[in-house]
Amino acid sequence: MADRRPHVVIVVVNLPAERDRRVIRECQALEAAGYRASVICPRGPQRPRLVPGTTDARIYSFPQPLAGRGVLSFAAEFAWALTAVTVRLLGLMLRTRVDAVQACNPPDIFWVVGLLMRAVGRPFVFDHHDLSPELYECKAGTPRPTVLRTLRLLERLSWRVATAVVATNESFRELAMERGGCPPEKVVVVRNGPALAEVGPPTPVGRGTGAATAGRATGGGRERQRIVYVGVINPQDDVETAVLAAERLIGLRGADDWELVVAGDGESLPELRRLVAERGIEDVVRFTGWLEADEVDALLRSASIAIQPDRPSRMAEFYTMAKTVEYVARGVPVVAADLGETRRTADRAASYVPNGSPDEFAKAIDQLLSDGHARAEMSRTGRQRFVTELAWDHQVKSYIRLWNQLLRPSPNGYNRVSLGSGADAARPPS
Repeated sequence: MADRRPHVVIVVVNLPAERDRRVIRECQALEAAGYRASVICPRGPQRPRLVPGTTDARIYSFPQPLAGRGVLSFAAEFAWALTAVTVRLLGLMLRTRVDAVQACNPPDIFWVVGLLMRAVGRPFVFDHHDLSPELYECKAGTPRPTVLRTLRLLERLSWRVATAVVATNESFRELAMERGGCPPEKVVVVRNGPALAEVGPPTPVGRGTGAATAGRATGGGRERQRIVYVGVINPQDDVETAVLAAERLIGLRGADDWELVVAGDGESLPELRRLVAERGIEDVVRFTGWLEADEVDALLRSASIAIQPDRPSRMAEFYTMAKTVEYVARGVPVVAADLGETRRTADRAASYVPNGSPDEFAKAIDQLLSDGHARAEMSRTGRQRFVTELAWDHQVKSYIRLWNQLLRPSPNGYNRVSLGSGADAARPPS
């Protein structure tokens, strides 16, 4: 018997599906709302067949033998990804019904797939994760004008070709309207963040639990207060600032009652390990590598403070850092540079520094480590924001409402999006 559920194919090429928490949550949401989901993505080391936490959301992976380092190698990597995605999508369309495609950037090349979907009268949704022009400016130092113009063109084509745009925050939505010329009704905000069920009640601030704290006591047997960074460790993430702030913090309060734990992976990790060794601060800075979801949860529950070391820049102003939502969700007080979207996320659950320098971070952390009352108040504020506004449970309503509107057949075929506030967010099209 044919599966009559509307079928949404999600394309993501910067991570395997099993490591992309947003894509996992989207697949789970689609399945729970009566849709069928599939994911086309790069092949991960475990090569799972199903998206974690789903019943039958299939993964159609492809090898990624190319890794971009310069402009030409990035172009080759993107060309390969576009070819691999298109071949797998066409294969799916020949074997089964595909009702819509959702493409997650980076890169901004899947407008080509969007043209294919629009040609056959089916919706194409652009899930806008990253600002590729700003990311290039941040990483290149001295950006080439031709490359920058090309990236802006690809971004604009992605916005224009899309039937609807999913923006990860209000800043991205405003850019889609101002820079991309999208009408307001075409763009819906669906923020990143864990679901309420993924995050239990917060641990009292400054108290650790379980294996995450094992073996980290001071010489007198007293548990160290833990400063935590959780996330990707690439040049644009400025994790070096957190390490240098730890060095400054030794000068402010010594090294006996705290530690910095850096959890994650990325191209800058080897360089950071060398920096810690060169500065002789291995006693207060340790690296865990990549952690799975339950390990991240245990680590954050042991934290006194979390750090978002991103320095002010045009790119950072627009971004909602996924790590910040994870911090706030567990009631961990945050120290961060004063950035627009960071304030929209954390509000009074964070202590803000003006320029994001290591000295500023060290002073703010030192003050918070000594002020348990302030940390407790920030913890309560952050947890309340998560429960009432930021949790995926709230975001998923807009996401499913979008698909219900797009895939509800009309006499002329699939609908154009018109985002309203209907109460039928959980009901799939009939």
